[in-house]
Amino acid sequence: MIDGPYFVLTVLGVLGTGLVAGVFCGFSTFVMRGLGMLPPAQGVAAMNAINVAAVTLPFMIVFLGSAVLCAVIAVVTFVLWPDEGTVELLVGSALYLFGSFGLTMVANVPRNDALARLEPGSPEAAAYWPAYVREWTLWNHVRTAASAGAALAYVLALT
Repeated sequence: MIDGPYFVLTVLGVLGTGLVAGVFCGFSTFVMRGLGMLPPAQGVAAMNAINVAAVTLPFMIVFLGSAVLCAVIAVVTFVLWPDEGTVELLVGSALYLFGSFGLTMVANVPRNDALARLEPGSPEAAAYWPAYVREWTLWNHVRTAASAGAALAYVLALT
């Protein structure tokens, strides 16, 4: 069984990736559905406001901190190569780093940036909004599953 500081890192990994999975799950299951039901001008304005509000210290500590923590866990695992939990620790780190953090940078953030450049009441925003909701939510489902999978992998590494 994993013990000592390595145990603490792994427990923090479970907590961080699990918290992020919960935030993403909330967006996938009801926030985006609710925003998608609004008229495009209201939906665009609301999502742009959410995207600004999301970049706060508490969320960034959890989101970015979990990415740093997952990278540390991966490096420590490669260096120590423990007798137990190695595969689970590496899988958990990869799931979060690539499936959650990486995907955010290549799929969700560019869509958010494109949405932010549009005037909420414009015809361009109205045309983009349905595709934005559909595509952003699809990629968010993947981020949710990857974050939850990372948390599960870390829990399995502890058992």
